Amino acid sequence: MNSKTLMEQGFIEWFPVKTLAHSNLPSDQGIVLVIVDQELSGKKESDILYIGRTKKPAKRIMGGYLGGYGGKNAQKINQKLLDEGYIGRVAISWVATEKPRITQKELLAKYKGEHGNLPAWNAKKKVEEKPKETPPYRRKQAPALKAKTAPKAAEAPKTAETPKSRSKPRATSRKAAAPEAAGTEPKKEEKAEAEKPRPSESSMPT
Repeated sequence: MNSKTLMEQGFIEWFPVKTLAHSNLPSDQGIVLVIVDQELSGKKESDILYIGRTKKPAKRIMGGYLGGYGGKNAQKINQKLLDEGYIGRVAISWVATEKPRITQKELLAKYKGEHGNLPAWNAKKKVEEKPKETPPYRRKQAPALKAKTAPKAAEAPKTAETPKSRSKPRATSRKAAAPEAAGTEPKKEEKAEAEKPRPSESSMPT
């Protein structure tokens, strides 16, 4: 599949993108558009760079591809045209269709079947993931052992203290103690009589 075989399938003549004007574009309708690299025309390698679709050709081509407005595809093609210098070497063509999505899908499948991959600007580039840097190995230090403390014994519940009855000491007067002392000591007279010798039975008169 290339620019020549597409014209045989109903695509209009190719317009250089650099000199493209609004008057060259169709009114709002469903179309499938193709961008080709004119420097590759007539060569063995296919000159097709992109196969797209839109229902608003003027807005998509003039505002998106050339103006840089729109989604990722529009911004990617704008970058290719302006930043990478393709604007002076590419041309665009289209074909009207009532089912642009289906027509685009069929053309992409046919292109991939013939060339083994999608057109260059249709292919999604895979972002190369940088290998994650592994942090240097650090030897983990064992945590310091803490001295085990004996568990505290459970304290017995405190009982409510009952007020102790204070007994008043008995007041003993000296006067009360005196008679007790007097009662304990024997009288002098009784003591003297006890010490006198008692007469024996032989001396007693019969």
